[in-house]
Amino acid sequence: MTEENLTQDEVITLDINQIMQIIPHRYPFILVDRVTECVLGKYCKGYKNLTINEEFFCGHFPGNPVMPGVLQLEALAQMSAGALAPLPQYRNKLFVYAGVDGVRFRRQVIPGDRFDMETEVVKIKGPIVKVHAKGSVDGHVAVEADLMFSVIDTNK
Repeated sequence: MTEENLTQDEVITLDINQIMQIIPHRYPFILVDRVTECVLGKYCKGYKNLTINEEFFCGHFPGNPVMPGVLQLEALAQMSAGALAPLPQYRNKLFVYAGVDGVRFRRQVIPGDRFDMETEVVKIKGPIVKVHAKGSVDGHVAVEADLMFSVIDTNK
């Protein structure tokens, strides 16, 4: 995928290697395995496969492992960056949290689940981006939130 070849409203997909080219996270903190459908600047869909080998499961309720809610939100944030980071105007920039509103956790996310994520860009105003995000398991919403990011220039 190269920005030069994209047309407006073109649907793209990203594998893990392409994801790691556009977001700075690495194991164990990269929380997106694949982007299955994305229109840059508009929306992004994808997933994270969760196995018992995820480091956070070792200490988050041993014997009854649950994906921490803050990591569910981080996964949604990383998926959100997938909709924007490949665009030329966001090259060499970081998306950092500026706010989180309307968070609702509706079910637990556990080992063996596929955490499906959908994010939609709601508003871009200067360096502030607002996104509506939802994470699901087996078609049931696990978490929903409105996320706000500040775009930071890394060349300063």
